[in-house]
Amino acid sequence: MISLIAAIGKNNELGKGNDLVWKFPADQKFFREKTSGHPIIMGRKTFESIGKPLPKRKNIIITRDKNYLRHGVDVVHSLKEALSSARTPLAGSEEIFIIGGSEIFKEAMEIADRLYITHFAAEDKKADVFFPEIIPIVWNEVSHKEFKPDKENPIPYTFSVYERFF
Repeated sequence: MISLIAAIGKNNELGKGNDLVWKFPADQKFFREKTSGHPIIMGRKTFESIGKPLPKRKNIIITRDKNYLRHGVDVVHSLKEALSSARTPLAGSEEIFIIGGSEIFKEAMEIADRLYITHFAAEDKKADVFFPEIIPIVWNEVSHKEFKPDKENPIPYTFSVYERFF
């Protein structure tokens, strides 16, 4: 199973200046709980914005740079290679998570089975990176849990899970 996981605003805003727009503890916990123990695939810029391999996950980095090497991650040069690396027995999971960036998300939307989306009830007009449109005739929302703002998470948000109509 190929799953995309992202936190987005009202207009699908993901990030700006190679950083996430939405960084709140509830979403970070959701991300950690969903992806721990699973392979994660990301682009080079996403990896560099994180700064290190995420623990308890096989980290797979996609880059065009044939000389790019980093300790503790698998470096590949296409989504196809990344999926092959994630499907090895050593990866140890049937669910593969794609965690960004926007170009990887766009390419993976065509083959993804599931989306884990944190929807924030806000806009960021300075965002320069966006998640692809979630088209209702392609994606069925199978889970929806709303949360009110609190001290640590000052914007209303919803955890939604979508599955592709087959």
